[in-house]
Amino acid sequence: MDWAHLTFDWNRARAVVATAETGSLSAAARALGLTQPTLGRQVSALEEELGVTLFTRAGKRMELTEAGLHLIEPLRRMAEAAEATARVASGQSQDIAGTVTITASHLYASELLPPILARIRAEAPALQVQVVATNAIRDLMRREADIAIRHARPDQPDLTARLIREDEAALYATPALLAQGPVETLPFIGFDLADTYRGMLAQRALDLPPDAFPLLSEDSHTQLALARAGLGVAALPVWVGDPDPLLVRAQPGAPPLVTFPVWLAAHRELHSSRRIRLVFDRLAEGLTPG
Repeated sequence: MDWAHLTFDWNRARAVVATAETGSLSAAARALGLTQPTLGRQVSALEEELGVTLFTRAGKRMELTEAGLHLIEPLRRMAEAAEATARVASGQSQDIAGTVTITASHLYASELLPPILARIRAEAPALQVQVVATNAIRDLMRREADIAIRHARPDQPDLTARLIREDEAALYATPALLAQGPVETLPFIGFDLADTYRGMLAQRALDLPPDAFPLLSEDSHTQLALARAGLGVAALPVWVGDPDPLLVRAQPGAPPLVTFPVWLAAHRELHSSRRIRLVFDRLAEGLTPG
């Protein structure tokens, strides 16, 4: 075995096999417990690594190219070997039981966690996972949660944290609303009565008066619903706004409104608790861009 040159990334190969088996990126993402953008990046990365195009898109379906047909069998054998390995190791996860509490903001809890939790359920069916969807920071030190998805690095010494990704946010609105005039003349959807959001917009040359925010909500799902209804311009993560069929960027071509980190944090018991470690690792895998 030429170990020095064996740099093949199994996660990318798995993404290709799942896409070939299910016929679409969305179905493959659900099967693997990943988000569709993450899985798509893994497929693209393997194509770039190998220097070939493995799929062509036919509507929503992904069909293997000639090169893909040649490569899928050895990739499928890799998948079968990995599955056999997982069966051998499954006895080590079947006995993981108890409850693990995850806290995350509303959009991350509802949009990104479900496929990851499906994978955790399949791997450790005796485990119970409680999801606390809130924009407030739960105190890990007081064990209000075991694992937190945060947008700022925790500074408590007894917590361990891992930077998972850097996300971006932009301004979105319906095309009908944007047709009414320049973006600075339109109503905006605010977070609360504080001026933090106004200050952020002012840094992007959008110096808006307080009455430019006729609607306020701290709930991100409500902000999204209000924007979809054409009631105002909203700041949303690009992974939410870009694929939304009802919304477009209010400032196309402009840099992101803000870039913010996504941290995965847990109490140091992470290193001694098998159930917390399992959930932490699967969250890290599912949330990390491929």
